[in-house]
Amino acid sequence: MTKKTDTASEQFTEYVTVIIGDQLFGLSISRVQDVFIPDRLTKVPLAPPEVAGVLNLRGRIVTAIDMRSRLDLDKRASGQPVMAIGIDLRGESYGLLVDAVGEVLKFPDSACEAKPANLDPRWARVASGVIRLEGQLLVVLDVDRVLDMRKRAIAA
Repeated sequence: MTKKTDTASEQFTEYVTVIIGDQLFGLSISRVQDVFIPDRLTKVPLAPPEVAGVLNLRGRIVTAIDMRSRLDLDKRASGQPVMAIGIDLRGESYGLLVDAVGEVLKFPDSACEAKPANLDPRWARVASGVIRLEGQLLVVLDVDRVLDMRKRAIAA
């Protein structure tokens, strides 16, 4: 998997696209370890609301982060399917629970713009930028911000 390529001095980044609520988000493919359907989630007592629980993924303990809760969106309807994006951060494994996983899209780095002032504040706090698509906006997630629970606790 090529994460960045150099074509005529233009740098490109590939993004795994996901749907959370009705919004399209993108994660740099260089940060994605796995895409999986979570199975047997174990609740963690006294955990923050965005920690949906932990699960075992091929012998690793993975902390599941409910992205709907992290973005202050309504809870997922009972029985609605869920997918997970596996991420590693500082030696810890996380699974970001999303509504759907889309395709991998490749964009020149110049396509990623700064966050607009009118971007939903729930998304702005975890976004590194946006990419304008035809009729849609791809919000590029900053994985470090998504997983920084300390800032979330301070903001609450």
